[in-house]
Amino acid sequence: MPTVVDGPSTSNFQPLRLNGNIRLADIPKLRSLSKHMRGAADHAPSGACVGWGIPFRVGRPVLLRKDPVSVKLPKVRAHWLVFVHTSDAREMKTDDSGFPQEKTGLGRLGEHAADYVVIYADGTEEVLPIRRRHEIGAFQRGWGENCFGAVANTKPRPIRAHHEQTMFSWGRGETRAEAADASTWVNWLFAWENPHPRKAMVGLRLEPKSGAVILSAVSAGKASSHPLRWQRREKALLRLSRGEAFEPDLDGMGLLAQIKLDMGQVISAAKRPVYPNAAWEGSYNNKLPEVSGRDILVEYTAHPDACFHLASGKKVAAASLARRGARRKLARVVPATQRVAIRVVEKGTKKPVAVKLHLHGEAGEYLAPIDRHRIPNPTWFEDYSVDWTHQGIHHCTYIPGETSIDLPLGKVYLEVSKGFEITPVRKVFPVTPKTDEIVLELDKVLPWRERGWVSADTHVHFLSPASALLEGAGEGVNIVNLLASQWGELMTNVGDFDGRTTWGSREAGGDGEYLVRVGTENRQHVLGHISLLGYEGGLIGPMTTGGPDESAIGDPIECLMTEWAQRCKRQNGVVVVPHFPNPRAETAAALVTGAADAAEMTAWDDLYTGISPYSLVDWYRYLSSGYMVAAVGGTDKMSARTAVGTIRTYALLDADREFTYEGWKEAIRKARTFATYGPLLEFSVEGAGPGSRIDMDRTGGTVDVAWHVASVTVPMSRVELIVNGEVRESQKVRPQEDEGHWSVRLDRSSWLALLVRGHQTDKPEMIAAHSSPVMVEVEGTPILAAADAVTILEQIEGALAYLDTVGTRADDAAHKRMRLLLTSAHRDLHNRLHQQGNYHRHTPVEDHPEHHS
Repeated sequence: MPTVVDGPSTSNFQPLRLNGNIRLADIPKLRSLSKHMRGAADHAPSGACVGWGIPFRVGRPVLLRKDPVSVKLPKVRAHWLVFVHTSDAREMKTDDSGFPQEKTGLGRLGEHAADYVVIYADGTEEVLPIRRRHEIGAFQRGWGENCFGAVANTKPRPIRAHHEQTMFSWGRGETRAEAADASTWVNWLFAWENPHPRKAMVGLRLEPKSGAVILSAVSAGKASSHPLRWQRREKALLRLSRGEAFEPDLDGMGLLAQIKLDMGQVISAAKRPVYPNAAWEGSYNNKLPEVSGRDILVEYTAHPDACFHLASGKKVAAASLARRGARRKLARVVPATQRVAIRVVEKGTKKPVAVKLHLHGEAGEYLAPIDRHRIPNPTWFEDYSVDWTHQGIHHCTYIPGETSIDLPLGKVYLEVSKGFEITPVRKVFPVTPKTDEIVLELDKVLPWRERGWVSADTHVHFLSPASALLEGAGEGVNIVNLLASQWGELMTNVGDFDGRTTWGSREAGGDGEYLVRVGTENRQHVLGHISLLGYEGGLIGPMTTGGPDESAIGDPIECLMTEWAQRCKRQNGVVVVPHFPNPRAETAAALVTGAADAAEMTAWDDLYTGISPYSLVDWYRYLSSGYMVAAVGGTDKMSARTAVGTIRTYALLDADREFTYEGWKEAIRKARTFATYGPLLEFSVEGAGPGSRIDMDRTGGTVDVAWHVASVTVPMSRVELIVNGEVRESQKVRPQEDEGHWSVRLDRSSWLALLVRGHQTDKPEMIAAHSSPVMVEVEGTPILAAADAVTILEQIEGALAYLDTVGTRADDAAHKRMRLLLTSAHRDLHNRLHQQGNYHRHTPVEDHPEHHS
């Protein structure tokens, strides 16, 4: 039988010796008890126990069944007695039709189970009625059959998220909390306030009224209020000694080895984020705080008489924290008790606008709205909340323009942002007892949307459409492409796909400014991934093929990226090669055949590295081989660590076309785009923007290249003109806005694109934006860089080799069909090279031994 100790014990209570009429070991033999109670007896707490910080000793319990039982108590004076008891389950009788005859529920609400008569030394008595689901509960409670005046013997406890522990299942871990009142055997703690604390108590007379009751232990003591009622959640700062390490427990429940509570519970513990509070309004949006090496933010809930028990053995009364200085080992954080409405409105119209929101207090503690996570989960597929946690340190959430939040009195530090066209706001607000509302105005300063540009994230996973709509609006992303997919045996967002609905559109009841469309990301572990956006009709499946990680073990290769892409085109969709260029294989054929429209530059959770030069150089190979491939930005968001639109696509709609998802698809197909981490751009060659083709005669000539760049989020440092993959012009720019032009001589066919560099003051320079190209075709000199084309052919040859060797086959017909498609794509590019007189060594793709039969 277990000894249950759920934390340190208070010195305010002492266990009383109870010499009852049974031993715990007798319970399995007692036929007067139900077989379920007898079978659970091995799990009944025994010996020295602690429940809710109160010490008990379970030795010889009292069984009440038919006759009263009297027990002596050591002579004791106390303000409170706490009883540890439970009752047998009561069978619910039914009538001939099978309907319950009882009207008080499975827990027999209010049924008089027993009277506990407290006997004083002077011969007087106090009678305590013990009612079911009030002062006592069943040893195993049914769901929803909780007690109103008693608590389970084990106090509520925190649970770590699934990725932080191994005890609890994924879903239970995500709750981060457990009532701990549903064990195999539950004793219930009932606290009785003695109306005569100065009179000595000497005994108990226990009188059964209905059913079986087992009283296991009694503790006596003092408390300033009900000993089982804790106060609302608070925070404290624990300062570690020099050299002392932060030591989270690994059992899935306790969160910090250095600090425990008796009459309360430590909920969470994390290293304190140290924000630049003194210079908050001058610091930049999303700037990461420092992380303290010694200060730990501890979140807890406790009784007013509770004590913290430190690893050193020292005890600190929770009530004393308010009087302790900030430099002490344990100090109070001002509690967040002032309910305040936060409103963020558009300047001029005063309409509420969706935004990304962060608030923290003077100790660096994150202050979440009442309906948002205090501890956002940053892990893959563990949470789909509308939160963002920057590298797991700087927490934010998304609100639809209004929210309610509990704030501490004093200064709070607020950050609000909404995309790349509105200046982010960092403000310090004093909160007083009279503060009930904080209103902020946002001012749009960059008119790219008014000029016909719309923003999009081409690659988001796991969110619900409604959550994606809110996050997109809060980030100023006009279109979120939410992609269903398969991950081994896991299917995600499949039920959200219907091949027709665009959430947020006027047709779907929205305002048409922020949209969500569900597409699919179809994937194969070796050959590649392909994103199929906005297609109509049935889902293009299977979504994955050929085995893990993408597909289930044993799945054969049934389809190529290129075939999926072609089906998407037939269903009026747009095709993007995601997180370009990896997996770097068969997607080359999709680009060569024109089945793919765009190459995606991807951010994941990285705000400061920028567009990968590796991605760009790989994309340049296709441009230098004459393929018009749009540049798009997508995050591949799969957790709260990645914000929607961290990198995004800007696409220019046709001048005579209103903003719709269909219009956006057409702009992607025409490559009228740029991808960006923040800077916005306009770029033209001879007045023609990205995606354009310009014809020149054999003599070539000079073209005028004009550009305009602006940024309110990432300070810009330089713009560069990329011609055929090389930097032709480079110029420093002002951090917020600049413009200029170059005259560029072209003697042969070329593609031209604009690249923008930038960085925060404390970060290295990065490639912050890149346009799609303008193709200038000089007569007689087609765009085809032989060295680049050969590497593309080698990718296709690699895909063929995989099909012919280790790839799991569906059937011969499918294998031959896929091989024919790849061979055809290879031949087309190969023949273009030969037409230019470029003869190169290559793998003879049509001479594999299996194809001579």
